[in-house]
Amino acid sequence: MERPRILHMFTPGQQMSPFDINMAADAGYQIIVPYCEVGLDRITGLTQDTIFSRGPKGVARTGIFIGGRDAQLAADMLERARTSMVKPFVVSVMADPSGAYTTAAAMVACVEAALKRHHGQGLEGQRVVILGGTGPVGRVAGVIAAGAGAEVYLSSRNGIDAAQEAADETGQRFGVKLHGLSGGDPDAVRRSIADADVLLACAAAGVQVVSSEALGAATRLKVASDVNAVPPEGIAGVGVMDDAKPLAGTQAVAIGALAVGNVKYQTQHRLLVQMCEAEKAQVLSFPEAFAVARAFLVEQAGKTA
Repeated sequence: MERPRILHMFTPGQQMSPFDINMAADAGYQIIVPYCEVGLDRITGLTQDTIFSRGPKGVARTGIFIGGRDAQLAADMLERARTSMVKPFVVSVMADPSGAYTTAAAMVACVEAALKRHHGQGLEGQRVVILGGTGPVGRVAGVIAAGAGAEVYLSSRNGIDAAQEAADETGQRFGVKLHGLSGGDPDAVRRSIADADVLLACAAAGVQVVSSEALGAATRLKVASDVNAVPPEGIAGVGVMDDAKPLAGTQAVAIGALAVGNVKYQTQHRLLVQMCEAEKAQVLSFPEAFAVARAFLVEQAGKTA
């Protein structure tokens, strides 16, 4: 009898996201088991319980998913799980805390595609300002964009000290250079976006971080993207359905939350299917998510060409 496909889902939070459980089921996992309030110190034991109970053939039909809300803790948990395995007992493992990895990957991939389509250039050398940059999506988007060659600034409503601390901590953890900017008041926001080529709004839902008045200061702006689907829009004028639509009052195009969300959904689904069906163990984090998001957008562009 063929062994079932089992996914063990670890989260440091009080509950695993129902969204992620649904996604795992739709990707083909037959048995899905959430483990809550899992700290970094428990990962080795849980991972080794996962791998040694199924044998070399069973591990190919076994996976580990890491959730939570902390992008850096999730990266540490993924690495701890990976290094806790002993060949040939190696299973696939994927991290996507609160969807931050796949959302950030989708957002940056959409921006990159818009830059190439409208300006004939990618992210390399572009000044990217991330509003709400100290949150999980903002930090990961910053790392991805910096890895693609952009000059990245994380902006915080709590001022320059909080922004620079997040930039230094995140940059050191993931091996990229990030900068901090203050977004603590309207004047600081206008100054911070004045020289931006790209704006990414990753602030809390229902919070407008760039008003229409402030947006007028961004005279170099090429692309603005917002992951907030709850009114008011995070960047004034960016509609949730916008997909590289001209942004009123600027020379830029806008990418809204649902356009990013579609790419995020496809990215997470494809990664989970890849992990579920792979004969060889996979380790999937935000670099892999970015590669999948890019590939999906290329496919979509080919269909509409």
